[in-house]
Amino acid sequence: MNNEIEPQLRIAVFKGKQIRKIIHNDEWFFSIIDIVEVLTESSNPRRYWSDLKRKLIENEGFAQLYDNIVQLKLIANDGEQRGVKEQREYAILTAEISEATFGLKPSEHKKLKNLKRENLRDHMTDLELIFTMLGEASTTEIAIQQDSQGFHENKEAARAGGSVAGNARKELETKSSRKVVSSSNFLSHQLDVKEE
Repeated sequence: MNNEIEPQLRIAVFKGKQIRKIIHNDEWFFSIIDIVEVLTESSNPRRYWSDLKRKLIENEGFAQLYDNIVQLKLIANDGEQRGVKEQREYAILTAEISEATFGLKPSEHKKLKNLKRENLRDHMTDLELIFTMLGEASTTEIAIQQDSQGFHENKEAARAGGSVAGNARKELETKSSRKVVSSSNFLSHQLDVKEE
């Protein structure tokens, strides 16, 4: 039996405007977009919030990590629920970035390195890790700038961000005449060096 309280959607009214709220794990969470609209009287509160996040990153040094973005289900104005919510969806987005960056899925990348249950990132070469980070950072920037909402929009951002890294990888491979994706295993290499 699930001990978690079922999320319940409620509407609060402030200054005559509706603010969506939801109870989750015995706590109330409010829609930041609705609050921004009430407090700023902005005609485009989603854009206002997106610009505010960008200014916080640029001017204050705050960063919103893509991996840690969690959105609860709220009914949008169009009657649909948005937000990247499930671990499975995060895995799909990560796979999209990886495939656009390296031209293969994480499972294929792990197979190339002869990994079973190990964490792929722990076994990447320096270049693989750099291009992974470029794909993720590009995805985050694109998602913020486009104010991506929900799984499908974030999936498009993941493909676009991965493509940025993928194009950079291909250019390096052309200039260096060497493939970035490798069967080399960083951790195994480190252990070999220590044993010598």
